[in-house]
Amino acid sequence: MSERIIVEAVINGEPTETLVSERDSLLEILRDRIGLTGSKEGCNNGNCGACSVMFDGRLVNSCLVMAGEVDGSVVETVEGIAQGDQLHPLQQAFLEEAALQCGICTPGFLVASKALLEENPNPSEYEIRFWLAGNLCRCTGYDKIIRAVQKAAETMTA
Repeated sequence: MSERIIVEAVINGEPTETLVSERDSLLEILRDRIGLTGSKEGCNNGNCGACSVMFDGRLVNSCLVMAGEVDGSVVETVEGIAQGDQLHPLQQAFLEEAALQCGICTPGFLVASKALLEENPNPSEYEIRFWLAGNLCRCTGYDKIIRAVQKAAETMTA
């Protein structure tokens, strides 16, 4: 039987406390215990990026982070990107550029793209493609996603 501990973290701006086992991943806790189902389990081995979140200011695959590591930390998921009913410029651009199809990868791309634009508000196409290389999509062919990130960057720097 695995030991359980209480983990306290700020998730999407809200102080959160949950009971975790030593085997729980951050992704499992977000989805199954806290009810934040935006982050998706695509591969569960860190290769697809569908579960991308911000963890203390770093972009990570939440399937690779043990839940116990999050104690005392700040986590931002795709649910924390919009401001109430107001979509983030990235979310709006993804809609306008049809940069999604099945939607499994979209939350990870949004979180990763937001992290990119916070670090580099005016990235080149090459920089966007390089930054998003850890996020896989089987539906869109990536060009629409790249255009959406470029459009959001223009909107955000205007």
